[in-house]
Amino acid sequence: MTPTSDATTDEQATTSPQSEPRENVRIDAPQLALLWQLASRARGAANEATLGFTMVNETLSLIPYRQAAWWRGGAPGTVAAVSGLPQSDPNAPYVQWLSGLCRALSHGTAAGAAVPPVSQPQAFTAADLRDDAPHIADEWDAWWPAHGLWLPLTGRSGGPLGGLVFAREAAWTATDHALLAELAQVWAHAFEAFGPRPSWLEQVRAVLRPGKLQRRVLISLAVLCVIPVRLTVLAPAEVTPKDPFVVRAPLDGVIDRLYVQPNQPVQSGTPLLGLDPTTLQSRYALARKDFDTAQEEYRQTAQLAVTDDRNRLDMADRKGKLDQSAVQLDYTAAQLARVRVSATRAGVAVFADPNEWTGKAVAVGEKVLLLADPSHVELTAYVPIADNVDVKPGQTITLYPKSSPLATYDAHIDSVAYRAEPTPDGVLAYRVKATFSEAGANAQPPLGAMGTARIHGNWVPLCYYVLRRPLTLARQWLGW
Repeated sequence: MTPTSDATTDEQATTSPQSEPRENVRIDAPQLALLWQLASRARGAANEATLGFTMVNETLSLIPYRQAAWWRGGAPGTVAAVSGLPQSDPNAPYVQWLSGLCRALSHGTAAGAAVPPVSQPQAFTAADLRDDAPHIADEWDAWWPAHGLWLPLTGRSGGPLGGLVFAREAAWTATDHALLAELAQVWAHAFEAFGPRPSWLEQVRAVLRPGKLQRRVLISLAVLCVIPVRLTVLAPAEVTPKDPFVVRAPLDGVIDRLYVQPNQPVQSGTPLLGLDPTTLQSRYALARKDFDTAQEEYRQTAQLAVTDDRNRLDMADRKGKLDQSAVQLDYTAAQLARVRVSATRAGVAVFADPNEWTGKAVAVGEKVLLLADPSHVELTAYVPIADNVDVKPGQTITLYPKSSPLATYDAHIDSVAYRAEPTPDGVLAYRVKATFSEAGANAQPPLGAMGTARIHGNWVPLCYYVLRRPLTLARQWLGW
């Protein structure tokens, strides 16, 4: 015995105003299986064309009919699929007649007071179209059998998605109506998945549509726009020594070695670096020999001048050469004494790598390293020109060091460079100097610490804070 399931529905058999009595609809198991299969095929359709082909052709396995067509969209709409054809030709006479038929049926469906929440099938014949579409009714017998059925599809919002028309010789039963009504919900849901998504402009219009909620949203936005916030800018920063002592090359030469390591504490008088003394030692030896020669010549001339007046005249010339060689000897000796540079005060040696300086030729006055006091530091930040928020001395700046993610240090700006200069990264930026608010080893970051600094500017409305960058770019692009 074949299992069956009972379902009672109120169906409208035709589009005529007369209503048929309610009847008991019996759907057996094979029909339920076919209904489930068609619903599965609709959910698995890859695109709208595949879904339309499935509706007008594969529904024949569930409900017998001779012809079917899918009408896409509301008025005017188009015939998108016809049973038995892989693709419909809009210029074909049959498709044009179907377009007029579906257009008349869609107008008739929309003529009611409201669109029903569930799509209901509507049976009709040629006689039902005599008044609204007589030209369609006159050509009915040339294209279709006696009985037709219109199945409108509506979306969740109640808007029309289109509809299907079926035709066959036998009248439509209540079972056909119940099965097609269920399929209409499945197909409508599937077509909404392929439908175009609302654009952002349509979504904004929906939000701004007059109403109580929209007024609240606009008032909230207006209040948010005038909330005062503080302009801030982020800039790379580094803890640098304040008033350091610059150790420079005392004379032209080649650095022989550095006696200290980076960040090494030194005391006053500690050797820092030494130049190669080979050239100066050769000059000193030559100057010593010239001095000894001039001294001996002067001694001999002085002895001969006692008895010879002519030698007395040469003695003055020998004296001048002796004084000149003495000056040259003293100068060379002084330079030789300066090949080793010592610290003039206590501090920490600040430089990068000793190997970068060893064997390097330097000119007199060239900077080699710094002597800094670790407890006497300042903050140096580089504000890009695009992020400048009118930074002025006295404003607050906060350092967030990379080495201590939970620590922050406040400082006050002392000076701002009036001219932007390229940073080591190649970015044009203003150099900002700031002094830390609290003194002491625990209240200041270590020397050489790097991180990000937040500079606090003036108070402005939130709308200005958000639109500052876009307005700047717009002015540069439009030339305001």
